[in-house]
Amino acid sequence: MGRLALGLLPQALGPVFPLQESYQQTTRKLALLILLSFQKSPMGLKRPWLLGAVVLLTLIQVQGGLAEWTQCRMGFSKEKYSFLVPKNLETDKALGRVIFNSCEGPVRIQFASKDPNFEIHKDGTVYIKNPAKMKDNRKTFRVLAWETKGHVYSTNITLKREGHRHRQDLFSGKHSHHPKSETGLKRQKRDWVIPPIIVSENEKGPFPKRIVQIKSSYAKEVKVYYSITGQGADTPPEGVFAIGREDGWLNVTRPLDREAIDNYVLFSHAVSSNGANVEDPMEIIIKVQDQNDNDPVFTQSVFEGSVPEGSKPGTAVMTVSATDADDSVDMYNGVITYSILNQEPKEPTNKMFTIHSESGLISVLTTGLDREKNPVYTLTIQAADGEFGKDRTTTATALIVVMDTNDNPPVFDPTQYTAKVPENEVGYEVARLTVTDEDIEGTDAWNAVYKIIKGNEANYFSIQTDTGNIGLLKTVKGLDYELKKQYILSVIVTNKANFSVPLQTSTATVTVSVEDVNEAPIFLPPVKEVSVSEDLPSGQVVATYTAQDPDKEQNQKITYVIGNDPAGWVSVNKDNGIVTGNGNLDRESKFVLNNTYKVIILAADSGSPSATGTGTLVLNLLDVNDNGPFLEPQQESFCQKDPGFRVFTIIDRDLSPNTYPYKAELTGESNENWTAIVTGQSILELRPKKELEIGQYDVMITLLDSFGLSNVTKLHITICQCDGDKMQCEEKAAIAGGLGISAIVGILGGILALLLLLLLLLLFVRRKKVVKEPLLPPEDETRDNVFSYDEEGGGEEDQDFDLSQLHRGLDARPDVIRNDVAPVLAAPQYRPRPANPDEIGNFIDENLNAADNDPTAPPYDSLLVFDYEGSGSEAASLSSLNSSNSDLDQDYSALNDWGPRFTKLADMYGGDED
Repeated sequence: MGRLALGLLPQALGPVFPLQESYQQTTRKLALLILLSFQKSPMGLKRPWLLGAVVLLTLIQVQGGLAEWTQCRMGFSKEKYSFLVPKNLETDKALGRVIFNSCEGPVRIQFASKDPNFEIHKDGTVYIKNPAKMKDNRKTFRVLAWETKGHVYSTNITLKREGHRHRQDLFSGKHSHHPKSETGLKRQKRDWVIPPIIVSENEKGPFPKRIVQIKSSYAKEVKVYYSITGQGADTPPEGVFAIGREDGWLNVTRPLDREAIDNYVLFSHAVSSNGANVEDPMEIIIKVQDQNDNDPVFTQSVFEGSVPEGSKPGTAVMTVSATDADDSVDMYNGVITYSILNQEPKEPTNKMFTIHSESGLISVLTTGLDREKNPVYTLTIQAADGEFGKDRTTTATALIVVMDTNDNPPVFDPTQYTAKVPENEVGYEVARLTVTDEDIEGTDAWNAVYKIIKGNEANYFSIQTDTGNIGLLKTVKGLDYELKKQYILSVIVTNKANFSVPLQTSTATVTVSVEDVNEAPIFLPPVKEVSVSEDLPSGQVVATYTAQDPDKEQNQKITYVIGNDPAGWVSVNKDNGIVTGNGNLDRESKFVLNNTYKVIILAADSGSPSATGTGTLVLNLLDVNDNGPFLEPQQESFCQKDPGFRVFTIIDRDLSPNTYPYKAELTGESNENWTAIVTGQSILELRPKKELEIGQYDVMITLLDSFGLSNVTKLHITICQCDGDKMQCEEKAAIAGGLGISAIVGILGGILALLLLLLLLLLFVRRKKVVKEPLLPPEDETRDNVFSYDEEGGGEEDQDFDLSQLHRGLDARPDVIRNDVAPVLAAPQYRPRPANPDEIGNFIDENLNAADNDPTAPPYDSLLVFDYEGSGSEAASLSSLNSSNSDLDQDYSALNDWGPRFTKLADMYGGDED
């Protein structure tokens, strides 16, 4: 009775786990439970005297049971753990270990740390997950543990810095759950009572269905209201779980599907009536327990495999596979077992194959596979899940093809061959060998494999299988008639597949005769290397490179020529092979690779036909200091304000020691505005000395290498209107985008019309112009004056001037009317003064050209009005003019008054006859 009551205790007291009570409280509740149970029984009503005995015996048993219960209580061995740690916490370092007592034997326990910087392994060892520093003398965090039934336990871990002394908390016993005091056992303070977290899928309900009750340790002190958030609560799928606001019961509202979601992460919240948090949010992971509600599914409906005939038992054929959506880790619902249900044909036995129940590997079970009798087997295979492979099943088909084996050898037909091969021919086809084979054509048992077993010790020949199973015999190296005139080869043939039974191989004999040909001279060595300086004078000997004629009996003459000299740097003596330089070697040329230059020399004999040999002469060019250093890149931009510096790379095509250390010098005006410093081996830093005006600058820098060879680099520098590294040098052009064809045609038409109008206007203006010739001043004494401009101090000379000397067009002629016409063309745009002094010349030329073509510059074009000269006027009558045929002499004396410019004309018309 006592044990029964003890078993009923959790139900009578309600969901009190893990609330811990004193021994006296438990005994009183248990006695009350027994009394109530006994009164309701018929025996208790008839025999009241038994009540005392039952209670007494029950209390005795309960006392022993509670004593045993108190000794073994599932949970952490301590309410609080304390570890000494250094100041710097390193990753993956073990700090200590927490111990979890399980009273029911081996139980799967999962640990979790509330502090993300620490993690707990399965054995309870505490490790550092993220490196950190102990800023304070101590640090405390919580550790949670839950077992498969969903009960959750917690303990606190306090980390104390080494070198600081702390008062140690006292606990009763090594593995006690409750700290002792003078009054005896005391209830441990807990923040949360975490509910069970395992819920089975496909439950029938009714729904909502209670799964666990959440309680706060402050529930007796204040009114606590509960709520949950997270997946399944307020995030999709919403409404799967709900919690009683006041009682804390967590309910599931519908059947769960583990294959859709296998676990839910929720957060429980507890607040007081005024909305203040009573507890920190607690993470709850609800795992969905699997039910076997999914059939296994084969990955293929038909599996195909093959096995050679005559295979031994145990020979693997193929592997079939199936999947199951149910759980195969913690349960057997997803564990698949394979079996063979049927075999067709059932010959020579009905169990020719077997299948591994776990892996699905199909293998040969017994001997007797014969392709000629049974070329194909069809198997019906089954996949079943569950612990014993009898729950849910599905089937598929496996087709096994029995392959042919090599039980017939290839045979030569014929077995004797003769051939002639010219010497020195590589890849020459010597003979084509044929065989016959009774195996299936195209299989490895039919494909022939040839091998030369005799007569090819020097590896002059090779044989490969060609189309049609023909053996193609070729030369690998050139044969030499002078060394050997005939070869006798022995060739055997097998198959690509090994013989399944012992068979005799077939052999063929090939007799090869070598034909003599005129051979080309041979350079020794074929590639000759020489070292030569790149400043080699013209005619200097580079090397002597000669060849030998293999046809020694013919005593032929050898002539040498240049085969390939891409740069034209060398010459060769045609008789003796002496190579000389042409005086233009250049190590830095594009024809030189890795300081080497290759020249092909040809040697031709006097045979008929002539044969030519080839030799390669490699010139290792030695560097001389013939290239000055220069800078890259040669264009750069600076901001006007806070420009900083720019880095340029010093490039020298010469080799060390003809390179660094380098020196940099700024020349001309560049030295006034810029500073250049060589840093490192090949880096130059350029920076402005002062804030320069916006514009283009050409900076001239002279670089000198270690031996003083110099070179001037012209850098094109742009000063932009910006600050620091915020470069804004590019002008933004307004580009219209997205214009259609019609818009483009319209724009082009408008431009064309505007140009045509402008052309007509220009023609009209040109017709209005009158050729104006300069008029002479009225008096000679004022025509040619010399003025002195050396004094400009404000005296009389710079104030004394004759306005009549200015060219006023035709204003001096009173009989001509003048009307000034304003220009019709716009004034040109003049270029502003550049900041760079080097651009002054271009500035003057461009503005002078603009001024010459400026229609608004004085004097303006004038409109001259002349007298009427039409019909009836004096000008229209020729009689008013004296004819040149008149007998009267003309008076040309007035020409003498026209000045020195018309002296020649006056002499021609007014001079004497002599």
